[in-house]
Amino acid sequence: MRLNLILVLSLCFCLTFSLAEDQRRPLTRGKRRGVRPKQARKQTSNAVLQQRKTPEGNGQDGSIFIDSYKNTIEPKPNYDMTPGKTEHCVFRGITMFDKTMWSPKPCVTCLCSSGEVVCDQIKCPVLRCQLKFQPVIECCPICIDPVVDVPEYSGDSPVPNDLAELDTETSRSQTDRKERQKKVEEEWIRKKDDERKWRKKQKKKEAERQRKLKKEKTAREKEEEQRRLREEEEERAAAEERRRRMEEHKRVEQERARRLEMEQREMLRALEEAAERAQEEGLHGDEANEEEEVVWLRGDVFQMPPVLPTAAPGPPPLPPLQKPSEPGKEKPECTEEEPEMVTTLLPPGCSISDVIVTCENAKLTSIPPLSIPELKSLGLQGNEIKTIPAGAFNGIPNLEWIDFGKNKISSSGIDPQAFKGLKFLSRLYMDGNLLEQIPSELPSTLQELKINENNLKEIEENSFEGLGSLVTLEMEGNLLSEGNVNPQAFKPLKELTYLRLSRNYFRTIPQGLPASLQELYLENNLIEEISETAFNYTTNINVVVLRHNKIDESRIAPLAWINQRNLESIDLSHNNFYLVPSFLPKSLVHLVLTGNQIERIPGYVFAHMEPGLEYLYLSYNKLDGEGIEPESFFGTFNTMTELCLDHNQLTAVPMGVNEMTTLHFLRLNNNKIRHIDEDAICDPLNDDDSHLVVLRLENNLIDARKISPAAFSCVRSSSSVVLKPQRIK
Repeated sequence: MRLNLILVLSLCFCLTFSLAEDQRRPLTRGKRRGVRPKQARKQTSNAVLQQRKTPEGNGQDGSIFIDSYKNTIEPKPNYDMTPGKTEHCVFRGITMFDKTMWSPKPCVTCLCSSGEVVCDQIKCPVLRCQLKFQPVIECCPICIDPVVDVPEYSGDSPVPNDLAELDTETSRSQTDRKERQKKVEEEWIRKKDDERKWRKKQKKKEAERQRKLKKEKTAREKEEEQRRLREEEEERAAAEERRRRMEEHKRVEQERARRLEMEQREMLRALEEAAERAQEEGLHGDEANEEEEVVWLRGDVFQMPPVLPTAAPGPPPLPPLQKPSEPGKEKPECTEEEPEMVTTLLPPGCSISDVIVTCENAKLTSIPPLSIPELKSLGLQGNEIKTIPAGAFNGIPNLEWIDFGKNKISSSGIDPQAFKGLKFLSRLYMDGNLLEQIPSELPSTLQELKINENNLKEIEENSFEGLGSLVTLEMEGNLLSEGNVNPQAFKPLKELTYLRLSRNYFRTIPQGLPASLQELYLENNLIEEISETAFNYTTNINVVVLRHNKIDESRIAPLAWINQRNLESIDLSHNNFYLVPSFLPKSLVHLVLTGNQIERIPGYVFAHMEPGLEYLYLSYNKLDGEGIEPESFFGTFNTMTELCLDHNQLTAVPMGVNEMTTLHFLRLNNNKIRHIDEDAICDPLNDDDSHLVVLRLENNLIDARKISPAAFSCVRSSSSVVLKPQRIK
């Protein structure tokens, strides 16, 4: 009985042991898979199989951690998770049925196997790539760049039975992978070193280049500074040379004037002595009266009658005029032979004074042959001279001023070499002749040229060639227009400041005016508009006179002259204006609009001017009581000095006049003003001194008895107010 019992127990023990071995074999042989086989295979698809290890130990919950129970590849896990088994597991106080799988934490999967908890912790493979990325839902990073794939065992592939062989292959694969990874890392480090060396080299080259550029820049700046200093030195030397020449010229002129003065005194003394001797000897008879009176010149500005030898005893002949002896030199002894006196006959109708010869209205038909080297000025106006031949001025080479006004000189009658020998000519007047073009080959020293009242029909590009010193040019009363004046004609005139082109046929402002121009006179033309480019290059223009033309406010371009900084005076009188024009120059001080048809002064038309308008002339227009707004004079209250509104149709003193604190002259005469309010002209709240000097109110409709005594409180003197006569009906 006891033996049978032992056999039964032994049999039960063997069966139990066999069953337990069958159940554990899948764990040791790698027959199970985790809960997410596809996900695990995806994470390890690009890496070799992990090296198997023995369980490291039990967890705190009694679970056993093994390296992986997923290394054994099967098509599908065959865990039986049906509850009701007698063997169960307790994990952290929770009872798990046999074959149950769960994940207590990320990347860890546990299995209840016959009452024992077995956990599988996923170990990430070592990746041999440089760019890695770990997805959000994955436990292990993956390679972004391509790597060498290791074939994965599929579910149908045979699983190696020999675990030692698998471990050897895995270990060898890991060793090869580590070597390849080490080589890749070394290659990467080498590339990084090369790149760092290259950058360092580039940085060094850049620094060298910057140093070179800086050195070149310093050298250029030094060279520029040396050049500038050299130019300044040359300019100073040239200025010093000019100053020395001017002083030398001045000294020579003073010496010449002193010498001439001494000669004049000597000559006068000799004449006085001769006259006294002649009077004493009684030589004033009829013979002297019968002789023809002839005027003789002795090469200078002095006149004396000739003394002819007669049988009767007379005064001794005058000795030749001697230059004053220089200090330290003795006068030469007089000899019996005296040098002949160089004389020139002055034509009838001519006179001489000092260094000026005037032959005005002397009926000359040609230039008189004079030989007076000291002569400075020659006036030949009002004659009948037709030609100027070559060599006409050979005897008077030091002329500075010639006046050919009102003769009959034509362009063909002037020889090209006529003015060649005049090295000091600065003024040439040829008004009232028959010239059709500018004379050629004029001296470069010329500063003033007047060709008014001629027949000039054309100004060519080279008409003023060589006249770089010309300052004043007048060509009024000719046949000039914008069609026959070349825009390049004024280019050589670098110093021109004064230009008169009145009484011609211009319809627009001439083009090509020089930048140096300061005053321009274009009255009595046919000008209808002022274009935007009219004064583009004349930035120094100061005075523009355009009276007696055909301009109206709509034909002035907004940018014609508003930005001019030096234009202070504009005369637009006797044109076709109905309004005070807008866009006037900012720098304007003096504005003349007399004799137009102006009916209104727009508001703020003077507000943009700096510092402000001082003189405004609006006489002889059509301003009435509604034509002046409260803001019409805005901007002039602290600058207006003279305001002329006479000969209009005003019925009252314009608003804003009483605010002009600097007004000195106010003209309101010849209007229709009937009453003057107490504060119309003078502001009673202004305690400043009286500023009005002249106030004219005559020829209005004012009853003087109705004027308040305080109406003229700002006038300096009661005598300065002109009230009579009035046109009271």
